[in-house]
Amino acid sequence: MQPQNLSFFLFLFVILLPSVKPDLDSDRAALLALRSAVGGRTLLWNVTQQSPCSWAGVQCKDNHVTVLRLPGVALSGQIPTGIFSNLTHLRTLSLRLNALKGQLPSDLASCASLRNLYLQGNLLSGEFPEVLFSLHDLVRLNLASNNFSGVIPLGLNNLTRLRTLFLENNHLSGSIPALNLKKLEQLNVSNNLLNGSVPGKFQIFSSDAFLGNSLCGRPLKPCPGTEVPPAFGIDINEPKKKKLSGGAIAGIVIGSVLGFLLILLVLFLLCRRKSSKKTTSVDIATVKQRVAEIPGDKPVSDVENGGYNNGYSVAATAAAAMVGNGKSEANNGGAKKLVFFGNSARAFDLEDLLRASAEVLGKGTFGTAYKAVLEVGTAVAVKRLKDVTISEREFKEKIEVVGAMDHENLVPLRAYYYSRDEKLLVYDYMPMGSLSALLHGNKGAGRTPLNWQMRSGIAFGAARGIEFLHSQGSNVSHGNIKSSNILLTKSHDARVSDFGLAHLVGPSSTPNRVAGYRAPEVTDPRKVSQKADVYSFGVLLLELLTGKAPTHALLNEEGVDLPRWVQSIVREEWTSEVFDLELLRDQNVEEEMVQLLQLAVDCAASYPDKRPSMAEVTKRIEELRQSSLRENHEPQPNVINDTGDISSR
Repeated sequence: MQPQNLSFFLFLFVILLPSVKPDLDSDRAALLALRSAVGGRTLLWNVTQQSPCSWAGVQCKDNHVTVLRLPGVALSGQIPTGIFSNLTHLRTLSLRLNALKGQLPSDLASCASLRNLYLQGNLLSGEFPEVLFSLHDLVRLNLASNNFSGVIPLGLNNLTRLRTLFLENNHLSGSIPALNLKKLEQLNVSNNLLNGSVPGKFQIFSSDAFLGNSLCGRPLKPCPGTEVPPAFGIDINEPKKKKLSGGAIAGIVIGSVLGFLLILLVLFLLCRRKSSKKTTSVDIATVKQRVAEIPGDKPVSDVENGGYNNGYSVAATAAAAMVGNGKSEANNGGAKKLVFFGNSARAFDLEDLLRASAEVLGKGTFGTAYKAVLEVGTAVAVKRLKDVTISEREFKEKIEVVGAMDHENLVPLRAYYYSRDEKLLVYDYMPMGSLSALLHGNKGAGRTPLNWQMRSGIAFGAARGIEFLHSQGSNVSHGNIKSSNILLTKSHDARVSDFGLAHLVGPSSTPNRVAGYRAPEVTDPRKVSQKADVYSFGVLLLELLTGKAPTHALLNEEGVDLPRWVQSIVREEWTSEVFDLELLRDQNVEEEMVQLLQLAVDCAASYPDKRPSMAEVTKRIEELRQSSLRENHEPQPNVINDTGDISSR
């Protein structure tokens, strides 16, 4: 390097270096000033470390503090002015469940990039803090369980990106203004001193959001003096019209009777038809016709991989699968029987399945799925395989390996049947169907929401099942991991299905497999490594957290897959927006949700070497579940209705 070039380089180094370091130094000084002002029993920061980025509750990005999360650490006193003016890059601020008092400092307005502000469970007071109106990027605002008073100001209209507004358990008074917050998804103003009617735009929220006030109007009781619209357009104040004549009354009665009889006749015919369908036995003589009548493929979310109730992928009924070839072989002396594995109970045989009533559950990657109810009342599930081109000897060798897999988080294979034209697998019947059905099925009234404990438990169970498969050998993988292959027991415990089947079928069954779940390095879907399994499991975790399937229409329109979509949201510091709204109802589990999101992103890394092993994945899920259970059982300092924060990474 020439001397003049070296001198120029050193000049730039000297000029630019100070512009980087002081930024973090000012952030560090602000954090130390905060600790000095409000204390905190757990703020045991190691001040000998020059960088604050490793301090508990502090996260940095681009040489700035962007996240400060200090929930429940016994902070007390008033936050002085001058601290936040040096923390101008904050995206998430969580000081919930402390004993902070007084008003918010005016320099909080300097944090123009703030997305998430969680101050619930303190002793903050004064009128609604106007300093918040300049934080135009706020998405989550939680001021619940404080001592704020005065009216709810119209200045909240400045927060056009606001999705969560929690103001419950304060002393707010007056009426609720008609705020124009188009993106608002969560609202709670309960237990204040509010009066008047609920604004029309807020009437979509549940009554719980408004209880403990003097409010009226939908979704609460009608306001006094509100006129009730005349029923069916009849004005009760109009003079009574003349009574109907006797002939008119007779006509109405006769018409009603005839209509009632007609309805009874239709119901009778429908019941007979339904009863006839239910009692139809699937025997060898009729099964070919029944299979021919199976409707075309249902939507992927309904029956992908022969799924039960929206994607039951392993359970299928032997009854409808036993076509004439098995019987003819038996008649010719080459009798074919069900082959049971290990200690599986031999409570039925091939003929029992042939006589069973069957219900078609759907078609999928490896074949058609059925549910068969035996004469003794036992329900079994069988998959009728398609495109099996290997010999009987090779089939037997490979399926015996599958049958030997014994783990509480795997759907056990009980028996198989092999003939020249029919290959059948008999499994335990899983009554709750698949995770795909639960996530993407009917979300109407009466549906049980999937909360954090259920979802994290399903993730943990599925991880354990896949980890067990991987522990059977370095070349053992699942090869077809997706939500329709995660089946559920009545207690919502996860059971992994469809393992070991990728090696049984021909190439024609594989092109469309695991759309959206397949790792980028997989070229032959019949040859999937354990690291590729980890990628698919990462997509499954993202599906659990976002509520979006990898084939979601929104993602397809944007031309990205689910992992890339999540990463794009996280890069923009809008992490809280990726979570399914049903998850946001849970309290005090935001840390764990973000940790699981990070684990999912790690699993779905583009390069296999960057992905963790399934053993590590299982361990991390178990640890975060234990963390959430501990936090939920810890006593809280007289604070109710706490909703935690979701940090941005």
